[in-house]
Amino acid sequence: MAKVTPNPPAVDDTTSRAHAQSARNKKLDDAATRALDFYLKPKAKDETSDNPNSIFRIASDVDSECLLASLSENLASANAMISDLAFDLEGSRRHVALGIQQVIELSELLANRVLDIVEVR
Repeated sequence: MAKVTPNPPAVDDTTSRAHAQSARNKKLDDAATRALDFYLKPKAKDETSDNPNSIFRIASDVDSECLLASLSENLASANAMISDLAFDLEGSRRHVALGIQQVIELSELLANRVLDIVEVR
């Protein structure tokens, strides 16, 4: 004897599609947020040196603006030292020193430009 089974309730096809689309949009939004956070909000690492015997270390809580300011000051000091040395030299040694000075000067300009546009927190 065959058992009679009722038909399943009718499902509104547009409602189920809307729910599926909403779930896909949420997944895409979550994935995009994770990707943007990964690239645009990097987390500071606890230790930047692989060598435990390193004398100099940078504290992990120092912000980017402070690091860039220190970099700019170091480049200015290096520029002054190489400039002083270059004017005491002659010939090809002087050209080498002036080339080093130019690289330092360009690096200092780049660091200062980054300091101008860095977002202050």
